[in-house]
Amino acid sequence: MKKTVPLIFIFLFCFNVIASQEELFELSFEELLDVNITLATKTAETPTTVPSSTTVFNRQHIQLLGVANVYELMNFVPGMQSTRGDWVGAVPKEHARGIYLDSGNVLVMLNGQRLNDASFGKASVYAPFIPVEIVERVEFIRGPGSALYGSNAFLGVMNIVTKKNANQFMAAIGDNGMYQGALSVYHTFESGLSLQANTSLYRDDGDKYFEAQVRDPVDGRFVEIELNWRNWRFAIHNTETRLDEFINLSGESRDNRHTSRNLGMQLEVNSSWSESWANTTRLEFLKHDIKSAGLIASAEELQLEHDFFVGPRWQSRDITLNSETVYEYSKSLNIIFGAEYSWEEQSRADVYTNYYKPETGQIFVDEPYYLGGIQVISNHEPFKPLEASFDSYAVYTQVKYALTESVTMFTGLRFDDVIDIDRKLSPRLALIYQFNPIHTFKLQYGEAFRVPVSNELHSNDEVTIGNPNLKAEYLKTTELVWHAKSSNWQLDLVLFDNELEDFINLIPVDEALSRFTFDNVFETSMQGFEFSGTLHINETAWLSSTFTQYIDLPFNPSYKKFGSLVFNYSLGDVQYSFNGIWRDSIMVIPAVLPDDPNFSPYHQPSHWLFGATVSWKVDDQQGVALQVQNIFDKSTDAFDPRRYDGRVPQKGRQLRLRYTYEF
Repeated sequence: MKKTVPLIFIFLFCFNVIASQEELFELSFEELLDVNITLATKTAETPTTVPSSTTVFNRQHIQLLGVANVYELMNFVPGMQSTRGDWVGAVPKEHARGIYLDSGNVLVMLNGQRLNDASFGKASVYAPFIPVEIVERVEFIRGPGSALYGSNAFLGVMNIVTKKNANQFMAAIGDNGMYQGALSVYHTFESGLSLQANTSLYRDDGDKYFEAQVRDPVDGRFVEIELNWRNWRFAIHNTETRLDEFINLSGESRDNRHTSRNLGMQLEVNSSWSESWANTTRLEFLKHDIKSAGLIASAEELQLEHDFFVGPRWQSRDITLNSETVYEYSKSLNIIFGAEYSWEEQSRADVYTNYYKPETGQIFVDEPYYLGGIQVISNHEPFKPLEASFDSYAVYTQVKYALTESVTMFTGLRFDDVIDIDRKLSPRLALIYQFNPIHTFKLQYGEAFRVPVSNELHSNDEVTIGNPNLKAEYLKTTELVWHAKSSNWQLDLVLFDNELEDFINLIPVDEALSRFTFDNVFETSMQGFEFSGTLHINETAWLSSTFTQYIDLPFNPSYKKFGSLVFNYSLGDVQYSFNGIWRDSIMVIPAVLPDDPNFSPYHQPSHWLFGATVSWKVDDQQGVALQVQNIFDKSTDAFDPRRYDGRVPQKGRQLRLRYTYEF
């Protein structure tokens, strides 16, 4: 608390001396509802006409929520949650429609470029921190998206759209040594060439955990440059994140190390052949790097002088060529044709460890083979099978047809052939019936898949053993949607049924639960409903809420019921926003209790996490905001099956004072 007091005094001082005009972060009720959605169909749709369950956040909405990392927006999306846990504890972990696994069941894209990789499947392993300061909009599909986007668009899709046509500088300070700077610059040259650059630096020392043995520091950097000239677009981005200490490979230690990098490039050309025909062709390249080592066993447990650390030093690369043609026959008929080729390769599979026996080329935990610290061992023989490539081909189509003024139909189909692994056909169908100007009903069906990645197929380390016989996971989803919108309120109620087939899960290979393999071991169904609504209370206030209830128990211990509330209020020149995230209780009782008198089964009671943002504008160009997450410093834990007691501590209070200058 001592570190937050100076920030509060600075905030109060600024409040007294500033003469405000318009709100820099002001978000009106109309702006909250007036959103175009392109992610679900690749055509511009509204919440009334979109044939998927979607959630969209614009820049003003994101700033009022006070989050720092885009993954945290999931906590305000029905059917989704984001916590920390599993493998690298500080890496965001997605919960989506009752599924809580570390296998990339949500596709994450940056300006339409997929960030999920070929080695782990998850975007958040290689890009765990994407700052909201460089973001213009974030779109979510809740449910299957494989009919357009292929593998990983399994239980959801998140597309992060960075700032365009923006000139802005941001600086922030906070508790736990937090500081941040971000800059967006846009310029148009006489030749017609336009340039947009977005960059951010974020650093904090983290809070203290496990009786102050470790912290959870974050060091995140983001750089993006985009060039547009006539019908050509070129973009390049680079992210680098360090998440040391905290939990890695189930053990916490001050010597844990995790550094990940993500380099992506896009070259795109847009062509209009006539008023009815248009084509977009895009070539994409993505390189992922990771160097990570976690505590596997302490020196005391090993009866040695030094602890034992190990982890991956891996690299993977992706090249994708996509060509998509749109045929606009009339206002009532739109057809999309697409073809895609993707080549993915895990090009490096070294080990990062502090014990190694060069004579045998093996990790050997004994004092004579201590390396003096954690080092990279190249060409580690047990990891050689991981150095594999994956070729895939896909074709897809989508038809939008307005049968009448009140009935619209969407149909889609995509065929993916992942060479030597699996072939999948992903259909979708949606019927939208606008009963009257207020009420709209939708019936939606879609199928999705997720191809196993190299870690699941070929891993061979101290934690996991791969299974080369894995096949793709498959999902069939049926949704019934009621969408209602009036001048002062809007709501969506979604009833969904998920049929899961050939689901891949971790299976222990020893009684100590210290090593796992993967298998297509599970087929089940998951039903539930999702609610989201917004109410315009008066000209100065609005309230929005979400709620999710699963009928079945979540797959792996996760929240069965959860929701959120956001209240926004303008008073003169100041805008106040208060939010709360509610989660139901979770209890996990092991089948066999450890012979340990100090062991207690995992139990997280139901709880609220509250946040607030107060913002105003200094003048037409400058703004100041105070943002607080987890105001009451609530201590909570997420469940992780690899942890001895299942507990992964979640973040405590975070406070930021932000200054923004637009030029």
